[in-house]
Amino acid sequence: MLAHNTKGGSRSEGRLLSLILLIAITLTLAPVLRLFVEGVTEDDQFSLGLMRNVLTEDATRRALVHSLITAGFGTLVSVFIGATFAFLVALTDLRAKAALVFCLMIPMMIPPQITALSWTQIMGPSSVLLKTLGMAPPLGAPQPLYSPGGIILLLGVQHTSIIFLTLRAGLRAIPQETVEAARISGAKGLRVWWQIIVPLCLPSLAAGIAITFVTALGNFGIPAMLGIPAGYATLPTLIYQKLAGLGTSVLAEVAVLAMLIGCVAICGILAQRFFQSRHRVHLVGSTSRPLAIPLGRARLPIEVALWSIVAMILILPMLGLLATSLVPAYGVGLRLDTITLSSWHEALFRQPATSRAFINSFSLSMGAALVLVAICLPLAWLMERNPTRLGQVFDSLVDLPYALPGVVLAIAMILLLINLPFTDATLYGTIWIIFLAYLARFMAIMFRPVQASIRQLDPAMNEAAQSVGASLFQRLRSIILPLTAPSAAAGAILVFLTAFNELTVSALLWSSGTETLGVLIFNLDDSGETVMASALAMTIVMVVMALMGVIQLSARHLPKGVVPWQT
Repeated sequence: MLAHNTKGGSRSEGRLLSLILLIAITLTLAPVLRLFVEGVTEDDQFSLGLMRNVLTEDATRRALVHSLITAGFGTLVSVFIGATFAFLVALTDLRAKAALVFCLMIPMMIPPQITALSWTQIMGPSSVLLKTLGMAPPLGAPQPLYSPGGIILLLGVQHTSIIFLTLRAGLRAIPQETVEAARISGAKGLRVWWQIIVPLCLPSLAAGIAITFVTALGNFGIPAMLGIPAGYATLPTLIYQKLAGLGTSVLAEVAVLAMLIGCVAICGILAQRFFQSRHRVHLVGSTSRPLAIPLGRARLPIEVALWSIVAMILILPMLGLLATSLVPAYGVGLRLDTITLSSWHEALFRQPATSRAFINSFSLSMGAALVLVAICLPLAWLMERNPTRLGQVFDSLVDLPYALPGVVLAIAMILLLINLPFTDATLYGTIWIIFLAYLARFMAIMFRPVQASIRQLDPAMNEAAQSVGASLFQRLRSIILPLTAPSAAAGAILVFLTAFNELTVSALLWSSGTETLGVLIFNLDDSGETVMASALAMTIVMVVMALMGVIQLSARHLPKGVVPWQT
Protein backbone atom coordinates (compact mmCIF):
# COMPACT_ATOMS: atom_id res chain seq x y z
CA MET A 1 0.00 0.00 0.00
CA LEU A 2 2.82 2.40 0.90
CA ALA A 3 4.67 1.58 -2.31
CA HIS A 4 1.47 2.17 -4.29
CA ASN A 5 0.95 5.57 -2.63
CA THR A 6 4.57 6.53 -3.24
CA LYS A 7 4.42 5.53 -6.90
CA GLY A 8 1.12 7.35 -7.44
CA GLY A 9 2.45 10.42 -5.64
CA SER A 10 5.59 10.43 -7.77
CA ARG A 11 3.53 10.31 -10.97
CA SER A 12 1.28 13.18 -9.87
CA GLU A 13 4.31 15.20 -8.76
CA GLY A 14 5.99 14.55 -12.11
CA ARG A 15 2.94 15.71 -14.07
CA LEU A 16 2.56 18.84 -11.96
CA LEU A 17 6.27 19.60 -12.27
CA SER A 18 6.13 19.29 -16.06
CA LEU A 19 3.13 21.63 -16.21
CA ILE A 20 4.62 24.32 -13.96
CA LEU A 21 8.02 24.04 -15.67
CA LEU A 22 6.35 24.54 -19.03
CA ILE A 23 4.62 27.69 -17.75
CA ALA A 24 7.82 29.03 -16.17
CA ILE A 25 9.96 28.35 -19.24
CA THR A 26 7.37 29.94 -21.53
CA LEU A 27 7.34 33.06 -19.35
CA THR A 28 11.09 33.44 -18.90
CA LEU A 29 12.90 31.89 -21.84
CA ALA A 30 10.49 32.06 -24.79
CA PRO A 31 10.78 35.88 -25.10
CA VAL A 32 14.60 35.71 -25.10
CA LEU A 33 14.55 33.01 -27.78
CA ARG A 34 12.12 35.07 -29.89
CA LEU A 35 14.43 38.08 -29.60
CA PHE A 36 17.39 36.04 -30.84
CA VAL A 37 15.41 34.69 -33.79
CA GLU A 38 14.37 38.21 -34.82
CA GLY A 39 17.96 39.45 -34.70
CA VAL A 40 19.38 36.75 -36.99
CA THR A 41 16.61 36.51 -39.60
CA GLU A 42 15.57 38.71 -42.49
CA ASP A 43 12.52 37.95 -44.67
CA ASP A 44 12.11 34.71 -42.71
CA GLN A 45 15.61 33.61 -43.76
CA PHE A 46 18.75 33.31 -41.65
CA SER A 47 20.82 36.42 -42.23
CA LEU A 48 23.37 38.48 -40.37
CA GLY A 49 23.05 41.44 -42.74
CA LEU A 50 20.74 43.47 -40.51
CA MET A 51 22.88 42.77 -37.47
CA ARG A 52 25.99 43.90 -39.34
CA ASN A 53 24.33 47.10 -40.53
CA VAL A 54 23.00 48.05 -37.09
CA LEU A 55 26.23 47.26 -35.25
CA THR A 56 28.36 49.31 -37.65
CA GLU A 57 26.26 52.46 -37.33
CA ASP A 58 27.96 55.39 -35.62
CA ALA A 59 24.95 55.94 -33.35
CA THR A 60 25.19 52.35 -32.10
CA ARG A 61 28.91 52.59 -31.36
CA ARG A 62 28.49 55.89 -29.53
CA ALA A 63 25.59 54.56 -27.47
CA LEU A 64 27.56 51.42 -26.57
CA VAL A 65 30.57 53.46 -25.45
CA HIS A 66 28.33 55.80 -23.46
CA SER A 67 26.60 52.83 -21.79
CA LEU A 68 29.90 51.23 -20.81
CA ILE A 69 31.29 54.51 -19.46
CA THR A 70 28.24 55.43 -17.38
CA ALA A 71 27.62 51.89 -16.09
CA GLY A 72 31.30 51.28 -15.33
CA PHE A 73 32.03 54.51 -13.50
CA GLY A 74 28.60 54.47 -11.87
CA THR A 75 29.47 51.06 -10.45
CA LEU A 76 32.71 52.49 -9.02
CA VAL A 77 30.71 55.20 -7.24
CA SER A 78 28.37 52.53 -5.84
CA VAL A 79 31.34 50.44 -4.66
CA PHE A 80 32.92 53.41 -2.90
CA ILE A 81 29.76 54.39 -1.01
CA GLY A 82 28.24 50.94 -0.50
CA ALA A 83 31.44 49.20 0.57
CA THR A 84 32.26 51.96 3.07
CA PHE A 85 28.85 51.60 4.70
CA ALA A 86 28.96 47.78 4.56
CA PHE A 87 32.34 47.47 6.28
CA LEU A 88 31.43 49.95 9.02
CA VAL A 89 27.90 48.63 9.64
CA ALA A 90 28.82 44.94 9.55
CA LEU A 91 32.14 45.01 11.41
CA THR A 92 32.07 47.82 13.97
CA ASP A 93 30.09 48.96 17.01
CA LEU A 94 28.22 51.77 15.26
CA ARG A 95 24.95 52.81 16.86
CA ALA A 96 21.55 52.90 15.10
CA LYS A 97 22.61 50.34 12.51
CA ALA A 98 19.02 49.38 11.69
CA ALA A 99 18.18 53.00 10.87
CA LEU A 100 21.23 53.28 8.60
CA VAL A 101 20.31 50.10 6.73
CA PHE A 102 16.73 51.30 6.31
CA CYS A 103 17.85 54.66 4.92
CA LEU A 104 20.27 53.02 2.48
CA MET A 105 17.49 50.81 1.14
CA ILE A 106 15.24 53.75 0.27
CA PRO A 107 17.19 54.94 -2.84
CA MET A 108 16.92 51.45 -4.35
CA MET A 109 13.16 51.39 -3.78
CA ILE A 110 12.66 54.89 -5.21
CA PRO A 111 12.35 54.69 -9.01
CA PRO A 112 15.31 56.07 -10.98
CA GLN A 113 13.24 58.73 -12.73
CA ILE A 114 12.32 60.18 -9.32
CA THR A 115 15.98 60.05 -8.30
CA ALA A 116 16.91 62.03 -11.41
CA LEU A 117 14.02 64.46 -10.97
CA SER A 118 14.82 65.11 -7.30
CA TRP A 119 18.51 65.78 -7.95
CA THR A 120 17.79 68.22 -10.77
CA GLN A 121 15.70 70.20 -8.27
CA ILE A 122 18.75 70.96 -6.09
CA MET A 123 21.08 72.02 -8.91
CA GLY A 124 20.93 74.43 -11.80
CA PRO A 125 19.59 77.96 -12.29
CA SER A 126 15.90 76.96 -11.98
CA SER A 127 16.28 75.12 -8.66
CA VAL A 128 13.49 76.29 -6.36
CA LEU A 129 15.51 75.31 -3.30
CA LEU A 130 18.59 77.26 -4.43
CA LYS A 131 16.45 80.28 -5.36
CA THR A 132 14.87 80.19 -1.91
CA LEU A 133 18.31 80.12 -0.30
CA GLY A 134 19.65 82.80 -2.65
CA MET A 135 22.29 80.42 -4.05
CA ALA A 136 20.93 79.72 -7.54
CA PRO A 137 23.33 80.15 -10.48
CA PRO A 138 22.48 82.95 -12.93
CA LEU A 139 19.82 82.26 -15.55
CA GLY A 140 21.31 80.65 -18.61
CA ALA A 141 23.85 78.64 -16.61
CA PRO A 142 23.89 74.96 -17.63
CA GLN A 143 22.29 72.23 -15.55
CA PRO A 144 25.39 70.30 -14.36
CA LEU A 145 23.50 67.01 -14.14
CA TYR A 146 22.69 67.05 -17.86
CA SER A 147 26.02 65.41 -18.58
CA PRO A 148 27.85 62.05 -18.42
CA GLY A 149 29.10 63.00 -14.95
CA GLY A 150 25.57 63.59 -13.72
CA ILE A 151 24.42 60.21 -15.06
CA ILE A 152 27.41 58.47 -13.45
CA LEU A 153 26.78 60.14 -10.08
CA LEU A 154 23.10 59.23 -9.94
CA LEU A 155 23.63 55.67 -11.21
CA GLY A 156 26.14 55.28 -8.39
CA VAL A 157 23.72 56.62 -5.79
CA GLN A 158 20.78 54.59 -7.14
CA HIS A 159 22.61 51.25 -6.93
CA THR A 160 24.62 51.75 -3.74
CA SER A 161 22.18 49.49 -1.89
CA ILE A 162 23.09 46.49 -4.09
CA ILE A 163 26.77 46.69 -3.14
CA PHE A 164 25.87 47.30 0.50
CA LEU A 165 23.51 44.33 0.83
CA THR A 166 25.64 41.77 -1.00
CA LEU A 167 28.86 42.77 0.75
CA ARG A 168 27.22 42.96 4.18
CA ALA A 169 25.88 39.41 3.71
CA GLY A 170 29.42 38.16 3.09
CA LEU A 171 30.85 40.11 6.01
CA ARG A 172 28.24 38.79 8.44
CA ALA A 173 29.28 35.23 7.56
CA ILE A 174 32.85 35.83 8.76
CA PRO A 175 33.27 34.12 12.16
CA GLN A 176 34.41 36.38 14.96
CA GLU A 177 36.94 33.71 15.95
CA THR A 178 38.84 34.24 12.68
CA VAL A 179 39.51 37.89 13.41
CA GLU A 180 40.32 37.20 17.06
CA ALA A 181 42.88 34.57 16.02
CA ALA A 182 44.54 37.12 13.73
CA ARG A 183 44.68 39.64 16.58
CA ILE A 184 46.22 37.10 18.94
CA SER A 185 48.86 36.45 16.27
CA GLY A 186 49.81 40.13 16.30
CA ALA A 187 47.77 41.56 13.42
CA LYS A 188 46.21 44.96 14.14
CA GLY A 189 44.08 47.65 12.54
CA LEU A 190 44.19 47.89 8.77
CA ARG A 191 46.29 44.75 8.51
CA VAL A 192 43.41 42.65 9.86
CA TRP A 193 41.03 44.32 7.44
CA TRP A 194 43.30 43.96 4.38
CA GLN A 195 44.75 40.49 4.99
CA ILE A 196 41.82 38.72 6.70
CA ILE A 197 38.51 40.42 6.07
CA VAL A 198 38.90 41.61 2.46
CA PRO A 199 39.99 38.22 1.02
CA LEU A 200 37.08 36.48 2.76
CA CYS A 201 34.49 38.90 1.37
CA LEU A 202 35.84 39.18 -2.20
CA PRO A 203 33.26 36.74 -3.67
CA SER A 204 30.41 38.78 -2.19
CA LEU A 205 31.94 42.02 -3.43
CA ALA A 206 32.45 40.56 -6.93
CA ALA A 207 28.82 39.43 -7.02
CA GLY A 208 27.65 42.88 -5.97
CA ILE A 209 29.83 44.59 -8.60
CA ALA A 210 28.50 42.35 -11.39
CA ILE A 211 24.85 42.87 -10.40
CA THR A 212 25.39 46.62 -10.05
CA PHE A 213 27.08 46.92 -13.46
CA VAL A 214 24.34 44.96 -15.22
CA THR A 215 21.61 46.94 -13.45
CA ALA A 216 23.29 50.26 -14.29
CA LEU A 217 23.75 49.14 -17.90
CA GLY A 218 20.01 48.61 -18.32
CA ASN A 219 18.88 51.64 -16.29
CA PHE A 220 16.55 53.76 -18.40
CA GLY A 221 15.14 56.44 -16.08
CA ILE A 222 18.36 58.25 -15.17
CA PRO A 223 20.02 58.26 -18.64
CA ALA A 224 16.70 59.28 -20.22
CA MET A 225 15.99 62.23 -17.93
CA LEU A 226 19.58 63.46 -17.81
CA GLY A 227 21.03 62.23 -21.10
CA ILE A 228 18.28 63.02 -23.63
CA PRO A 229 18.31 66.80 -22.87
CA ALA A 230 22.10 66.74 -23.28
CA GLY A 231 22.04 64.66 -26.46
CA TYR A 232 23.94 61.88 -24.69
CA ALA A 233 22.40 58.57 -25.73
CA THR A 234 22.98 55.20 -24.09
CA LEU A 235 21.74 51.95 -25.60
CA PRO A 236 18.43 51.89 -23.62
CA THR A 237 17.62 55.51 -24.54
CA LEU A 238 18.61 54.92 -28.18
CA ILE A 239 16.13 52.02 -28.34
CA TYR A 240 13.44 54.15 -26.71
CA GLN A 241 13.97 57.02 -29.14
CA LYS A 242 13.84 54.72 -32.16
CA LEU A 243 10.60 53.06 -30.99
CA ALA A 244 9.02 56.38 -29.98
CA GLY A 245 9.84 57.90 -33.36
CA LEU A 246 9.19 55.04 -35.76
CA GLY A 247 7.04 52.56 -33.79
CA THR A 248 6.99 48.84 -34.49
CA SER A 249 8.49 49.28 -37.98
CA VAL A 250 11.95 49.22 -36.41
CA LEU A 251 11.41 46.16 -34.21
CA ALA A 252 14.06 44.11 -36.03
CA GLU A 253 16.58 46.93 -35.70
CA VAL A 254 15.96 47.49 -32.00
CA ALA A 255 16.05 43.71 -31.47
CA VAL A 256 19.70 43.80 -32.59
CA LEU A 257 20.39 46.68 -30.20
CA ALA A 258 18.69 44.74 -27.40
CA MET A 259 20.85 41.69 -28.19
CA LEU A 260 23.93 43.91 -27.98
CA ILE A 261 22.96 45.09 -24.47
CA GLY A 262 22.20 41.50 -23.52
CA CYS A 263 25.61 40.28 -24.69
CA VAL A 264 27.40 42.94 -22.64
CA ALA A 265 25.26 42.07 -19.59
CA ILE A 266 25.96 38.34 -19.97
CA CYS A 267 29.70 39.08 -20.22
CA GLY A 268 29.46 40.92 -16.91
CA ILE A 269 27.72 37.97 -15.24
CA LEU A 270 30.23 35.47 -16.67
CA ALA A 271 33.14 37.61 -15.46
CA GLN A 272 31.63 37.70 -11.98
CA ARG A 273 31.23 33.91 -11.91
CA PHE A 274 34.80 33.44 -13.09
CA PHE A 275 36.06 35.77 -10.38
CA GLN A 276 34.08 33.91 -7.75
CA SER A 277 35.48 30.56 -8.89
CA ARG A 278 39.03 31.92 -8.66
CA HIS A 279 38.56 33.41 -5.18
CA ARG A 280 36.33 30.90 -3.47
CA VAL A 281 36.78 30.80 0.29
CA HIS A 282 34.83 28.27 2.34
CA LEU A 283 33.38 29.46 5.63
CA VAL A 284 31.65 27.36 8.21
CA GLY A 285 29.80 30.39 9.53
CA SER A 286 29.91 31.86 12.98
CA THR A 287 28.16 30.35 15.96
CA SER A 288 28.89 33.36 18.11
CA ARG A 289 27.79 36.98 17.87
CA PRO A 290 28.77 38.93 14.75
CA LEU A 291 31.82 41.15 14.63
CA ALA A 292 31.63 44.46 16.49
CA ILE A 293 35.12 46.01 16.36
CA PRO A 294 35.19 48.96 18.80
CA LEU A 295 35.80 52.33 17.14
CA GLY A 296 36.61 54.14 20.36
CA ARG A 297 36.85 57.91 20.02
CA ALA A 298 36.43 57.69 16.27
CA ARG A 299 32.88 56.36 16.56
CA LEU A 300 31.09 59.71 16.86
CA PRO A 301 32.94 61.40 13.92
CA ILE A 302 32.34 58.33 11.76
CA GLU A 303 28.63 58.28 12.65
CA VAL A 304 28.36 62.00 11.81
CA ALA A 305 30.09 61.39 8.47
CA LEU A 306 27.82 58.46 7.55
CA TRP A 307 24.62 60.29 8.44
CA SER A 308 25.86 63.33 6.50
CA ILE A 309 26.24 61.13 3.41
CA VAL A 310 22.71 59.78 3.97
CA ALA A 311 21.43 63.36 4.21
CA MET A 312 23.17 64.33 0.96
CA ILE A 313 21.96 61.36 -1.10
CA LEU A 314 18.47 61.07 0.38
CA ILE A 315 17.17 63.99 2.43
CA LEU A 316 18.54 66.94 0.40
CA PRO A 317 17.15 65.75 -2.99
CA MET A 318 13.79 65.04 -1.36
CA LEU A 319 13.72 68.57 0.08
CA GLY A 320 14.42 69.94 -3.40
CA LEU A 321 11.60 67.83 -4.83
CA LEU A 322 9.21 68.97 -2.10
CA ALA A 323 10.10 72.64 -2.61
CA THR A 324 9.44 72.39 -6.35
CA SER A 325 6.05 70.76 -5.74
CA LEU A 326 4.93 73.70 -3.58
CA VAL A 327 5.42 76.58 -6.04
CA PRO A 328 3.04 77.73 -8.81
CA ALA A 329 5.65 77.39 -11.57
CA TYR A 330 9.09 75.86 -11.97
CA GLY A 331 11.84 78.36 -11.17
CA VAL A 332 9.79 80.48 -8.72
CA GLY A 333 11.34 80.87 -5.28
CA LEU A 334 9.56 79.33 -2.30
CA ARG A 335 8.13 82.10 -0.11
CA LEU A 336 5.05 82.52 2.05
CA ASP A 337 3.24 84.25 -0.79
CA THR A 338 4.19 81.57 -3.38
CA ILE A 339 3.45 78.41 -1.42
CA THR A 340 0.58 76.52 -3.04
CA LEU A 341 -0.81 73.01 -3.19
CA SER A 342 -2.34 73.54 -6.63
CA SER A 343 0.07 71.14 -8.33
CA TRP A 344 -0.74 68.42 -5.78
CA HIS A 345 -4.46 68.95 -6.32
CA GLU A 346 -4.07 68.91 -10.09
CA ALA A 347 -1.82 65.85 -10.18
CA LEU A 348 -3.73 63.75 -7.66
CA PHE A 349 -7.37 64.73 -8.10
CA ARG A 350 -7.92 66.34 -11.49
CA GLN A 351 -5.70 64.29 -13.78
CA PRO A 352 -7.47 61.01 -14.66
CA ALA A 353 -4.15 59.47 -15.70
CA THR A 354 -2.95 59.61 -12.09
CA SER A 355 -5.66 57.39 -10.67
CA ARG A 356 -5.24 54.99 -13.59
CA ALA A 357 -1.50 54.86 -13.02
CA PHE A 358 -1.92 54.16 -9.30
CA ILE A 359 -4.42 51.39 -9.98
CA ASN A 360 -2.31 49.92 -12.77
CA SER A 361 0.94 49.96 -10.77
CA PHE A 362 -0.68 48.54 -7.63
CA SER A 363 -2.56 45.84 -9.54
CA LEU A 364 0.45 44.84 -11.63
CA SER A 365 2.87 44.69 -8.70
CA MET A 366 0.50 42.92 -6.32
CA GLY A 367 -0.66 40.51 -9.02
CA ALA A 368 2.91 39.71 -10.04
CA ALA A 369 3.90 39.01 -6.42
CA LEU A 370 0.94 36.68 -5.80
CA VAL A 371 1.23 34.79 -9.08
CA LEU A 372 4.98 34.31 -8.63
CA VAL A 373 4.41 32.89 -5.13
CA ALA A 374 1.88 30.46 -6.59
CA ILE A 375 4.33 29.39 -9.31
CA CYS A 376 7.66 29.38 -7.48
CA LEU A 377 6.66 27.58 -4.26
CA PRO A 378 5.51 24.31 -5.86
CA LEU A 379 8.08 24.60 -8.65
CA ALA A 380 11.07 24.89 -6.31
CA TRP A 381 9.78 22.04 -4.13
CA LEU A 382 9.04 19.70 -7.04
CA MET A 383 12.39 20.46 -8.68
CA GLU A 384 14.15 19.55 -5.44
CA ARG A 385 12.21 16.26 -5.10
CA ASN A 386 12.25 15.27 -8.78
CA PRO A 387 15.50 16.36 -10.43
CA THR A 388 15.21 16.37 -14.22
CA ARG A 389 17.37 17.61 -17.07
CA LEU A 390 14.72 20.14 -18.05
CA GLY A 391 14.62 21.39 -14.47
CA GLN A 392 18.40 21.82 -14.48
CA VAL A 393 18.21 23.85 -17.69
CA PHE A 394 15.55 26.09 -16.18
CA ASP A 395 17.54 26.46 -12.95
CA SER A 396 20.61 27.63 -14.87
CA LEU A 397 18.68 30.13 -17.04
CA VAL A 398 15.96 31.48 -14.73
CA ASP A 399 18.18 34.45 -13.79
CA LEU A 400 18.55 35.52 -17.44
CA PRO A 401 15.43 37.75 -17.74
CA TYR A 402 16.43 39.60 -14.56
CA ALA A 403 20.12 39.79 -15.45
CA LEU A 404 19.30 41.20 -18.88
CA PRO A 405 18.44 44.92 -18.93
CA GLY A 406 14.71 45.63 -18.78
CA VAL A 407 14.68 47.20 -22.22
CA VAL A 408 15.87 43.89 -23.70
CA LEU A 409 13.01 42.02 -22.08
CA ALA A 410 10.53 44.65 -23.22
CA ILE A 411 11.59 44.28 -26.87
CA ALA A 412 11.48 40.48 -26.52
CA MET A 413 7.92 40.66 -25.15
CA ILE A 414 6.79 42.90 -28.01
CA LEU A 415 8.21 40.48 -30.57
CA LEU A 416 6.62 37.48 -28.84
CA LEU A 417 3.16 38.91 -28.18
CA ILE A 418 2.54 41.42 -30.97
CA ASN A 419 0.96 38.57 -32.97
CA LEU A 420 -0.32 35.64 -30.92
CA PRO A 421 0.26 32.27 -32.62
CA PHE A 422 -2.61 30.91 -34.73
CA THR A 423 -4.76 34.00 -34.11
CA ASP A 424 -5.10 37.60 -35.26
CA ALA A 425 -5.08 38.81 -31.63
CA THR A 426 -2.31 40.82 -30.01
CA LEU A 427 -1.36 41.69 -26.45
CA TYR A 428 0.73 44.66 -27.54
CA GLY A 429 -0.83 47.84 -26.19
CA THR A 430 -2.71 46.02 -23.42
CA ILE A 431 -1.92 45.83 -19.72
CA TRP A 432 -1.41 42.08 -20.03
CA ILE A 433 1.86 42.42 -21.90
CA ILE A 434 3.22 44.51 -19.00
CA PHE A 435 1.97 41.94 -16.50
CA LEU A 436 3.61 39.02 -18.34
CA ALA A 437 6.83 41.04 -18.64
CA TYR A 438 6.78 41.60 -14.85
CA LEU A 439 6.33 37.86 -14.25
CA ALA A 440 9.33 37.09 -16.43
CA ARG A 441 11.42 39.96 -15.05
CA PHE A 442 10.92 39.24 -11.35
CA MET A 443 10.62 35.45 -11.27
CA ALA A 444 14.26 35.05 -10.18
CA ILE A 445 13.68 37.43 -7.23
CA MET A 446 10.96 35.11 -5.97
CA PHE A 447 12.39 31.75 -7.04
CA ARG A 448 15.89 31.98 -5.55
CA PRO A 449 15.01 32.67 -1.88
CA VAL A 450 12.23 30.05 -1.97
CA GLN A 451 14.61 27.52 -3.54
CA ALA A 452 17.27 28.19 -0.89
CA SER A 453 14.69 27.77 1.88
CA ILE A 454 13.35 24.48 0.47
CA ARG A 455 16.83 23.02 0.17
CA GLN A 456 17.20 23.39 3.92
CA LEU A 457 14.05 21.38 4.70
CA ASP A 458 14.26 17.84 6.06
CA PRO A 459 12.70 15.52 3.43
CA ALA A 460 11.58 13.16 6.22
CA MET A 461 8.63 15.44 7.02
CA ASN A 462 7.22 15.16 3.51
CA GLU A 463 7.84 11.40 3.43
CA ALA A 464 6.04 10.93 6.74
CA ALA A 465 3.03 12.89 5.51
CA GLN A 466 3.00 10.94 2.26
CA SER A 467 3.15 7.63 4.12
CA VAL A 468 -0.10 8.38 5.98
CA GLY A 469 -1.91 9.24 2.75
CA ALA A 470 -1.55 13.03 2.53
CA SER A 471 -2.15 14.21 -1.02
CA LEU A 472 0.23 16.41 -2.97
CA PHE A 473 -1.76 19.57 -2.30
CA GLN A 474 -2.21 18.70 1.38
CA ARG A 475 1.55 18.39 1.77
CA LEU A 476 2.10 21.67 -0.06
CA ARG A 477 -0.46 23.45 2.12
CA SER A 478 0.39 21.90 5.49
CA ILE A 479 4.17 21.40 5.33
CA ILE A 480 5.91 23.28 2.54
CA LEU A 481 3.97 26.55 2.65
CA PRO A 482 4.32 27.19 6.43
CA LEU A 483 8.03 26.35 6.46
CA THR A 484 8.93 28.44 3.42
CA ALA A 485 6.50 31.30 4.11
CA PRO A 486 9.19 33.72 5.43
CA SER A 487 11.31 33.39 2.29
CA ALA A 488 8.24 33.60 0.06
CA ALA A 489 7.04 36.69 1.92
CA ALA A 490 10.46 38.36 1.58
CA GLY A 491 10.45 37.66 -2.14
CA ALA A 492 6.88 38.94 -2.51
CA ILE A 493 7.70 42.18 -0.66
CA LEU A 494 10.74 42.77 -2.85
CA VAL A 495 8.80 42.01 -6.04
CA PHE A 496 5.97 44.34 -5.02
CA LEU A 497 8.19 47.28 -4.06
CA THR A 498 10.36 46.89 -7.18
CA ALA A 499 7.47 46.46 -9.62
CA PHE A 500 5.42 49.28 -8.06
CA ASN A 501 7.85 51.90 -9.40
CA GLU A 502 9.16 50.06 -12.45
CA LEU A 503 9.89 52.13 -15.58
CA THR A 504 12.45 50.42 -17.80
CA VAL A 505 10.12 47.63 -18.97
CA SER A 506 6.84 49.55 -18.99
CA ALA A 507 8.32 52.58 -20.82
CA LEU A 508 8.33 50.53 -24.03
CA LEU A 509 5.12 48.55 -23.39
CA TRP A 510 2.58 51.09 -22.17
CA SER A 511 -0.21 52.64 -24.21
CA SER A 512 -3.04 55.03 -23.44
CA GLY A 513 -4.90 53.68 -20.41
CA THR A 514 -2.11 51.36 -19.26
CA GLU A 515 0.26 53.97 -17.84
CA THR A 516 2.21 53.05 -14.73
CA LEU A 517 3.43 55.53 -12.14
CA GLY A 518 6.97 55.46 -13.48
CA VAL A 519 5.78 56.19 -17.01
CA LEU A 520 3.48 59.00 -15.85
CA ILE A 521 6.24 60.86 -13.99
CA PHE A 522 8.61 60.53 -16.94
CA ASN A 523 5.96 61.82 -19.36
CA LEU A 524 5.00 64.76 -17.12
CA ASP A 525 8.59 65.93 -16.81
CA ASP A 526 9.27 65.32 -20.50
CA SER A 527 6.29 67.53 -21.44
CA GLY A 528 7.50 70.39 -19.20
CA GLU A 529 5.10 69.78 -16.28
CA THR A 530 7.97 69.66 -13.79
CA VAL A 531 5.99 71.01 -10.82
CA MET A 532 3.22 68.46 -11.29
CA ALA A 533 5.77 65.69 -11.82
CA SER A 534 7.45 66.71 -8.55
CA ALA A 535 4.14 66.58 -6.65
CA LEU A 536 3.35 63.11 -7.98
CA ALA A 537 6.92 61.96 -7.32
CA MET A 538 6.73 63.15 -3.70
CA THR A 539 3.45 61.27 -3.30
CA ILE A 540 5.07 58.05 -4.54
CA VAL A 541 8.10 58.55 -2.30
CA MET A 542 5.84 58.96 0.73
CA VAL A 543 3.84 55.87 -0.23
CA VAL A 544 7.00 53.78 -0.65
CA MET A 545 8.53 55.02 2.61
CA ALA A 546 5.23 54.41 4.43
CA LEU A 547 5.10 50.82 3.13
CA MET A 548 8.72 50.21 4.07
CA GLY A 549 8.15 51.80 7.47
CA VAL A 550 5.17 49.54 8.21
CA ILE A 551 7.20 46.50 7.21
CA GLN A 552 10.14 47.64 9.34
CA LEU A 553 7.97 48.32 12.41
CA SER A 554 6.30 44.93 12.00
CA ALA A 555 9.64 43.12 11.72
CA ARG A 556 9.76 42.13 15.40
CA HIS A 557 6.38 40.42 15.08
CA LEU A 558 7.23 38.63 11.82
CA PRO A 559 9.23 35.42 11.37
CA LYS A 560 12.94 35.88 10.73
CA GLY A 561 13.68 36.37 7.05
CA VAL A 562 10.43 38.12 6.03
CA VAL A 563 11.93 41.64 5.81
CA PRO A 564 14.23 41.55 2.73
CA TRP A 565 16.74 44.19 3.89
CA GLN A 566 17.23 42.35 7.20
CA THR A 567 17.85 38.94 5.59
